[in-house]
Amino acid sequence: MSAAITWNKVDQYVTEKLIPHDTVLEQVLEANHNASLPPYDVSPTQGKFLNLLVQMKGAKRILEIGTLGGYSTIWMARALPADGHIVTLELDPRHAQVALANLKLAKVADKVELRVGDALEQLAQMEAEGVEPFDFIFIDADKPNNPHYLKWALQFSHAGTVILGDNVIREGEIINGRTEDPRVKGVQSFYELLAEESRITATAIQTVGSKGYDGFVIGIVY
Repeated sequence: MSAAITWNKVDQYVTEKLIPHDTVLEQVLEANHNASLPPYDVSPTQGKFLNLLVQMKGAKRILEIGTLGGYSTIWMARALPADGHIVTLELDPRHAQVALANLKLAKVADKVELRVGDALEQLAQMEAEGVEPFDFIFIDADKPNNPHYLKWALQFSHAGTVILGDNVIREGEIINGRTEDPRVKGVQSFYELLAEESRITATAIQTVGSKGYDGFVIGIVY
């Protein structure tokens, strides 16, 4: 049996054992597929991981950079207290439309502010608006801009803010010093900035599963 097949089967096993069947989340993934959204959603096990991290942090305010169809947004929104709030940023208006319908289906739309447009422009606008810092920040958008997103994440942090970045192993390509892939180069610059930045302490965790071989970076702001 190949490694990829084993990873998928283990993911299925963990999902069946630890994550209750959820018709709404299945409908969300189906809606994303039917709308021809790219298959970049986190897996159910990763969604539950996000949910648990938000609960462990006791987060009330979340910033998500990269909404897609709102699948990860829903996982995090479900972990928030009644007065919790998520600001999520999505470039593509069509993706945002699908996400808004999904958020309503999951009955979490009242906790979510979905902002549409270029994320860097939205973040600058949020700064101009005086948006308050966040307790938890999830970076899962275009990888070439990861270093810029990290700088903004630090701007919108306070002591104790948790910052999580997705897709930071890239099938192991992050150790390829000759890569010309802008996504990999963006992640490499992301690591370099984390190594230099004194305001955050971080580590990376490699993952395997239905999403292949990848990983997360997780850090805490001082």
